[in-house]
Amino acid sequence: MLTTLITIWILHVAAMATPGANVLLVSQLAASDRAQSAVFAALGVTLGALVWATSAVLGVHAIFQAFPGLRLALQIAGGIYLLVVASRLWRSGSVALNESSASVSRRAAFRLGFLTNITNPKSALFFGSVFAASFPAAPSPLLQMAAVAMIVVNALCWHTLLAYLFSRAQVRSGYSRVRGLANRMAAVVVGALGLGLLVATLRDART
Repeated sequence: MLTTLITIWILHVAAMATPGANVLLVSQLAASDRAQSAVFAALGVTLGALVWATSAVLGVHAIFQAFPGLRLALQIAGGIYLLVVASRLWRSGSVALNESSASVSRRAAFRLGFLTNITNPKSALFFGSVFAASFPAAPSPLLQMAAVAMIVVNALCWHTLLAYLFSRAQVRSGYSRVRGLANRMAAVVVGALGLGLLVATLRDART
């Protein structure tokens, strides 16, 4: 059991360390002097991880394989959502700092974090693949619950750490000087993720 959990932990940490929409959302909110909003966004991302990890344990990966249309629909929704976020980031790059630094409400930040994570069905595919590769043929309920709990703790610790690090005065000071460029770069990255998801969906639909 311990070996299985360590394997899942390593794979999950490696996946989280790869810059993506979740990392960009939390780090940018924190660097924009919105530390509290960043923490609630981190909680939303964590809830999304809980939903996807639990879904993977319950066999949603198998459902996606049986009904590929459902997975494609979710991927389209996720791609469009990321493009909307990218558009907002790009437009905010031309807004003065004192006009855009108002705190995002806790509810809005939590919802943004949750939607950013939950609209990416590749998370379910990731967890489904990792669990399928790491679990024994007949995993015990204890192992399954432990794996999900570990995923939640990992996500919570990582994203709240990002919120803390990027809310430091030195980081905020540097961010304020390059805010417009940083927002536009983040918009390009998020937009590329959204377009990549849509292109992959179209490719899957043709096969």
